[in-house]
Amino acid sequence: MTTTDNKILDAIAIRQKIRRMAYEIYERNFEEKSLVLAGIQGAGVDLARELGKEIESISEISVEILEVLIDKTDPDDVKISKNTPLSSITDKVVILVDDVLNTGRTMANGMKIFLGTSVKKIETVVLVNRSHKSFPILANYLGYELSTTLNDHVEVKLGKDPAVYLK
Repeated sequence: MTTTDNKILDAIAIRQKIRRMAYEIYERNFEEKSLVLAGIQGAGVDLARELGKEIESISEISVEILEVLIDKTDPDDVKISKNTPLSSITDKVVILVDDVLNTGRTMANGMKIFLGTSVKKIETVVLVNRSHKSFPILANYLGYELSTTLNDHVEVKLGKDPAVYLK
Protein backbone atom coordinates (compact mmCIF):
# COMPACT_ATOMS: atom_id res chain seq x y z
CA MET A 1 0.00 0.00 0.00
CA THR A 2 1.16 3.51 -0.67
CA THR A 3 1.12 6.42 1.74
CA THR A 4 -1.95 7.84 -0.03
CA ASP A 5 -4.02 4.79 0.92
CA ASN A 6 -6.28 5.23 3.92
CA LYS A 7 -7.01 2.11 5.93
CA ILE A 8 -10.66 2.37 6.92
CA LEU A 9 -11.09 -1.11 8.44
CA ASP A 10 -8.42 -3.24 10.07
CA ALA A 11 -8.42 -6.99 10.72
CA ILE A 12 -10.21 -6.69 14.07
CA ALA A 13 -12.97 -4.45 12.66
CA ILE A 14 -13.47 -6.76 9.67
CA ARG A 15 -13.71 -9.81 11.94
CA GLN A 16 -16.31 -8.01 14.12
CA LYS A 17 -18.37 -7.02 11.08
CA ILE A 18 -18.28 -10.54 9.65
CA ARG A 19 -19.38 -11.97 13.00
CA ARG A 20 -22.22 -9.45 13.30
CA MET A 21 -23.40 -10.15 9.76
CA ALA A 22 -23.28 -13.91 10.44
CA TYR A 23 -25.54 -13.42 13.47
CA GLU A 24 -27.93 -11.30 11.39
CA ILE A 25 -28.05 -13.97 8.68
CA TYR A 26 -28.69 -16.61 11.33
CA GLU A 27 -31.45 -14.53 12.96
CA ARG A 28 -33.32 -14.12 9.64
CA ASN A 29 -32.77 -17.74 8.57
CA PHE A 30 -32.75 -19.71 11.84
CA GLU A 31 -35.39 -22.17 10.57
CA GLU A 32 -33.21 -23.23 7.62
CA LYS A 33 -31.17 -26.42 7.67
CA SER A 34 -28.78 -25.10 5.03
CA LEU A 35 -27.85 -21.91 3.20
CA VAL A 36 -26.11 -21.29 -0.10
CA LEU A 37 -23.56 -18.47 0.01
CA ALA A 38 -22.79 -17.45 -3.57
CA GLY A 39 -19.67 -15.32 -3.57
CA ILE A 40 -18.85 -13.17 -6.55
CA GLN A 41 -15.40 -14.11 -7.85
CA GLY A 42 -12.47 -12.63 -5.97
CA ALA A 43 -13.01 -11.04 -2.58
CA GLY A 44 -16.73 -11.91 -2.70
CA VAL A 45 -15.86 -15.60 -2.48
CA ASP A 46 -13.37 -14.94 0.31
CA LEU A 47 -16.04 -13.07 2.26
CA ALA A 48 -18.56 -15.88 1.62
CA ARG A 49 -16.08 -18.42 3.03
CA GLU A 50 -15.48 -16.33 6.15
CA LEU A 51 -19.21 -15.79 6.66
CA GLY A 52 -19.86 -19.49 6.11
CA LYS A 53 -17.34 -20.50 8.78
CA GLU A 54 -18.86 -18.01 11.21
CA ILE A 55 -22.46 -19.12 10.53
CA GLU A 56 -21.52 -22.77 11.04
CA SER A 57 -19.70 -21.91 14.29
CA ILE A 58 -22.74 -20.15 15.81
CA SER A 59 -25.55 -22.37 14.50
CA GLU A 60 -26.55 -25.81 13.26
CA ILE A 61 -27.01 -24.46 9.73
CA SER A 62 -24.79 -26.04 7.09
CA VAL A 63 -23.38 -23.69 4.46
CA GLU A 64 -22.54 -24.42 0.84
CA ILE A 65 -20.18 -21.98 -0.88
CA LEU A 66 -20.53 -21.30 -4.60
CA GLU A 67 -18.39 -19.00 -6.73
CA VAL A 68 -20.25 -16.79 -9.19
CA LEU A 69 -18.16 -16.03 -12.28
CA ILE A 70 -19.09 -12.96 -14.32
CA ASP A 71 -17.40 -12.28 -17.65
CA LYS A 72 -16.65 -8.53 -17.57
CA THR A 73 -16.69 -8.38 -21.40
CA ASP A 74 -20.07 -10.16 -21.53
CA PRO A 75 -22.00 -9.56 -18.27
CA ASP A 76 -24.81 -11.82 -19.51
CA ASP A 77 -22.36 -14.73 -19.31
CA VAL A 78 -22.73 -15.68 -15.63
CA LYS A 79 -21.63 -19.10 -14.37
CA ILE A 80 -21.17 -21.00 -11.14
CA SER A 81 -17.63 -22.36 -10.85
CA LYS A 82 -18.56 -25.57 -9.07
CA ASN A 83 -20.15 -28.34 -11.04
CA THR A 84 -23.30 -27.66 -9.07
CA PRO A 85 -26.50 -28.08 -11.03
CA LEU A 86 -28.86 -25.19 -10.42
CA SER A 87 -31.56 -27.75 -9.60
CA SER A 88 -29.64 -28.59 -6.39
CA ILE A 89 -30.42 -25.15 -4.96
CA THR A 90 -34.18 -25.50 -5.45
CA ASP A 91 -36.12 -24.36 -2.37
CA LYS A 92 -32.96 -23.10 -0.66
CA VAL A 93 -32.03 -19.65 0.55
CA VAL A 94 -29.32 -18.15 -1.65
CA ILE A 95 -27.26 -15.29 -0.30
CA LEU A 96 -25.25 -13.39 -2.91
CA VAL A 97 -22.00 -12.07 -1.40
CA ASP A 98 -19.62 -9.37 -2.64
CA ASP A 99 -16.97 -7.24 -1.01
CA VAL A 100 -18.08 -3.76 -2.19
CA LEU A 101 -21.44 -2.52 -3.45
CA ASN A 102 -20.90 0.49 -5.65
CA THR A 103 -23.37 0.96 -8.51
CA GLY A 104 -25.05 -2.43 -8.06
CA ARG A 105 -24.14 -3.61 -11.58
CA THR A 106 -21.98 -6.56 -10.48
CA MET A 107 -24.53 -7.73 -7.91
CA ALA A 108 -27.38 -7.41 -10.45
CA ASN A 109 -25.42 -9.42 -13.02
CA GLY A 110 -24.50 -12.04 -10.42
CA MET A 111 -28.14 -12.45 -9.45
CA LYS A 112 -29.20 -13.31 -13.03
CA ILE A 113 -28.22 -16.96 -12.76
CA PHE A 114 -30.53 -17.50 -9.76
CA LEU A 115 -33.58 -15.60 -11.01
CA GLY A 116 -34.72 -18.41 -13.30
CA THR A 117 -34.57 -21.02 -10.54
CA SER A 118 -36.98 -22.01 -7.79
CA VAL A 119 -34.97 -20.72 -4.83
CA LYS A 120 -36.79 -19.94 -1.59
CA LYS A 121 -35.37 -16.42 -1.44
CA ILE A 122 -32.33 -14.41 -2.51
CA GLU A 123 -30.56 -12.06 -0.11
CA THR A 124 -27.44 -9.93 -0.50
CA VAL A 125 -24.38 -9.30 1.65
CA VAL A 126 -21.63 -6.71 1.21
CA LEU A 127 -18.77 -5.73 3.46
CA VAL A 128 -18.69 -2.11 2.21
CA ASN A 129 -21.60 -0.16 0.72
CA ARG A 130 -20.60 2.95 -1.25
CA SER A 131 -24.16 4.06 -2.11
CA HIS A 132 -23.65 5.08 -5.75
CA LYS A 133 -26.64 3.11 -7.05
CA SER A 134 -27.35 2.84 -10.76
CA PHE A 135 -29.25 -0.43 -10.26
CA PRO A 136 -32.01 -1.19 -7.72
CA ILE A 137 -29.83 -3.41 -5.54
CA LEU A 138 -29.84 -3.07 -1.76
CA ALA A 139 -27.72 -5.01 0.69
CA ASN A 140 -29.76 -7.09 3.14
CA TYR A 141 -26.65 -7.43 5.30
CA LEU A 142 -24.11 -4.67 5.40
CA GLY A 143 -20.76 -4.45 7.14
CA TYR A 144 -19.86 -0.79 6.67
CA GLU A 145 -21.50 2.21 5.00
CA LEU A 146 -18.99 4.55 3.36
CA SER A 147 -19.55 7.91 1.71
CA THR A 148 -17.15 8.31 -1.17
CA THR A 149 -16.84 10.21 -4.40
CA LEU A 150 -17.21 8.38 -7.69
CA ASN A 151 -13.45 8.73 -8.24
CA ASP A 152 -12.53 6.98 -4.98
CA HIS A 153 -11.60 3.31 -5.06
CA VAL A 154 -12.27 0.91 -2.19
CA GLU A 155 -10.05 -2.16 -1.96
CA VAL A 156 -10.87 -5.10 0.29
CA LYS A 157 -8.10 -7.49 1.29
CA LEU A 158 -9.14 -10.66 3.08
CA GLY A 159 -6.96 -13.58 4.10
CA LYS A 160 -3.58 -12.68 5.61
CA ASP A 161 -3.58 -9.14 7.09
CA PRO A 162 -7.17 -8.29 6.14
CA ALA A 163 -8.00 -4.61 5.67
CA VAL A 164 -10.19 -2.24 3.70
CA TYR A 165 -8.47 0.69 2.00
CA LEU A 166 -9.81 3.87 0.42
CA LYS A 167 -7.61 5.00 -2.46
